[in-house]
Amino acid sequence: MKRRQFLSLTTAALAAPTLFVRRANAAEPGAPLPVPEVMDVGPGSGNNLEAIRSTREFVAGVRSDTLGYSQDYLGPLLRFRRGQTANIDVTNRIDAPITAHWHGMHVPGHLDGGPQLAFGPGETWSPELPIDHPAATLFYHSHVHGRTADQVYRGLAGLIVIDDPDIDDPLPRDYGVNDFPLIVQDRSFDGAGRMTYDIGMMDLMQGFHGTEILVNGAIRPKLTVPAGLVRLRLVNGSNARMYNFSFTDGRTFHQVASDGGLLTAPISMTGLRLAAAERAEIVVDFSDRAAVRLVSTRGGSGMMGGGMMGNSGMMGGNGGMMGGGAEGSPLEILSFEIADARNPGPARLPEALPAPVVDLGEPVRRRDFTLNMHAGNMMGSMLNNLIGRDGQIMGINDESYDMGRIDLQVPHGETELWRINADMAMHPFHVHGTSFQVVTQNGRSVDPVRIGWKDVVHVEGPTEILLRFDKRAAADAPFMYHCHILEHEDAGMMGQFTVL
Repeated sequence: MKRRQFLSLTTAALAAPTLFVRRANAAEPGAPLPVPEVMDVGPGSGNNLEAIRSTREFVAGVRSDTLGYSQDYLGPLLRFRRGQTANIDVTNRIDAPITAHWHGMHVPGHLDGGPQLAFGPGETWSPELPIDHPAATLFYHSHVHGRTADQVYRGLAGLIVIDDPDIDDPLPRDYGVNDFPLIVQDRSFDGAGRMTYDIGMMDLMQGFHGTEILVNGAIRPKLTVPAGLVRLRLVNGSNARMYNFSFTDGRTFHQVASDGGLLTAPISMTGLRLAAAERAEIVVDFSDRAAVRLVSTRGGSGMMGGGMMGNSGMMGGNGGMMGGGAEGSPLEILSFEIADARNPGPARLPEALPAPVVDLGEPVRRRDFTLNMHAGNMMGSMLNNLIGRDGQIMGINDESYDMGRIDLQVPHGETELWRINADMAMHPFHVHGTSFQVVTQNGRSVDPVRIGWKDVVHVEGPTEILLRFDKRAAADAPFMYHCHILEHEDAGMMGQFTVL
């Protein structure tokens, strides 16, 4: 297995026009939903992702500067098959370091794509990924410390779908017909219609909140679906915003999968909350042929008690071109219309799903984590230490992230209970290298079977997770734990650990 391989490009190759770029149509509210192109990644060569700088017309006639993996914005949907080795080359064609972190995937630390594995302009990283993960919807994105928020915001992210040949998937699975990926992001635009990312003090404290909602890179698009059961793979790809999804007619839908894969049975609901980087697969019945919209309640502030000075924030830079609607009105995500075409998928949901059953057993040790908004003199240094610079003004357990420091040494294959709390804000807490079970939130027991396997948990009070690491990570390529509000992560709310 390759540990870490970098190839250099010549200056001429870097300067060559990027003719391979596939440009999507200009996006306007109500335009058709773009469905990401699929890259089937298996053994052997020929699977290439190239990080590029480009432009995109989010608003017709107005080009915004963007980043993307082999596209002008975002990247293709990567499809992996459990039990295979996936060979992929990731080439850096931009003028700053990047990574490709396989968010949620169970791989060793030297293949995880964390900050220690950043590589520079003109280099290619060629990991061989042993796919040992249940069927799931995952996420990939750049993970360079101090630059993650900006790079992901501008487009260095995409979806992963893992298929498991050993299970009979009883759900809709005809991609682009009754099975759709939905990367939901909030972005801001200036008065001319250009996408902007301007960070002020409150944007740093709460995380950046945009004024317009994009799905797969299009502003509030429309999706045409067949009458019947349709699978939606929802990914919260925003830097910070939390979504509370529901349909405008109040219809019931069923969650069938969480971050780490399938649930044991479909869960009926009328609303679904997803924090930053959380994923959920839902099945919606459109057999009534009624046009309907997917919306979210507003809010999503990271501060306890509903936030400080509102979502836009004093000194914030996220004012928008179109305003995004009145406070209290729902955020428009996506509209649906029903096609005349026959739905080729199942007519009804099964009572049970083929979810993997794993008993982690009793924990052999407990660890405590406090997510700190005030690591050091935050208020005094905030304006001089904004995102993308070297200032570290947040932390975990009163320590800001230090790439040269190993915070934990976790034994391989032993079950642990991690207790997470926060000193003044709500945070989505992400752990690399494994999936975990949530056992308590806000001091109340929860049913981990109902929630499913997770790699992100929303911390708004004392939270306990049960986890075990079966993949190893050495000191030169450790795993990370961090807040997935990207501005918080970049500001130091992150730690790293070995698994030996």
